[in-house]
Amino acid sequence: MARLTKKQKEALAKIEKGKLYSITEASALVKDITNTKFDASVDIAVRLGVDPRKANQMVRGVVSLPHGTGKDVKVLALVTPDKEAEAKEAGADYVGLDEYLDKIKSGWTDVDVIITMPAVMGKLGPLGRILGPRGLMPNPKTGTVTMDVAKAVTEVKAGKIDFKVDKTGIVHAAIGKASFSADKIAGNANELIQTLIKLKPTAAKGTYVKSIFLSSTMSPSVAVDPKVG
Repeated sequence: MARLTKKQKEALAKIEKGKLYSITEASALVKDITNTKFDASVDIAVRLGVDPRKANQMVRGVVSLPHGTGKDVKVLALVTPDKEAEAKEAGADYVGLDEYLDKIKSGWTDVDVIITMPAVMGKLGPLGRILGPRGLMPNPKTGTVTMDVAKAVTEVKAGKIDFKVDKTGIVHAAIGKASFSADKIAGNANELIQTLIKLKPTAAKGTYVKSIFLSSTMSPSVAVDPKVG
C-alpha cells in the first residue's frame, strides 16, 4: 500500500471518522482539504438502491447546474448547413457535418459533448463503436438530438450535464471546481441530488439514496448524510 504524503495525512485528519456531514459542511471541507496546484474538479458519487441490470430500475437524466461546471465544455454541433449559423452564434466550438464525421472515423474525439439533429442521427449510427464508449453518442433523452440546436448548445455551455447510473448502482458527476465558493458547490450538489430523487424508479424498493460522497481531484472523500437530500 502506498504511503500517505504529509498533505494527505493532514487532509484525512480534518475528516471526522464515521461522521455524515451536511452538504454545506462537506462542500466547505472539500475546499479545505484540496491542496492541488491546479483548480481541481469537485465530484459527487451517489450510491442508489437500484439494480441497473433491470430496465425498469435504470436511472438516467440531465440536470442544469445552477452555478455551471467551471469547465470550458467543448461542443461539436453536427448539423446541416441551414443550422450552422445558429450553432455558431450559440457558442459551439466546432460546427459542420461530413468533415467532422470523417475526422471521428479517423479517431478524433477531442470534444466533451456532441449535439446533432434527428435527420443526422442515421449518419452517426456507424460511429457508435467510437462514440459510445466515450459517452459522446447524442441521445434525444439528454437533449443532444434536437431541432433547437441553439438552445441545446447554450444549455450545455451554461452547465447542463447528463448522468447515468453505472453497473454498480453509483452515479458519478463533476459538479464544479475547488475554486467555487462552498455555497456554489453545495448548490450544484443539491440540484443533482434532488434531480435523482425525482427520477426514483417505481420498481426500486428499500432505501433509494444509500450514500453520498463529495471529493475533489486527489482529495479524500467526505461522506454526506443521504437524508440531507
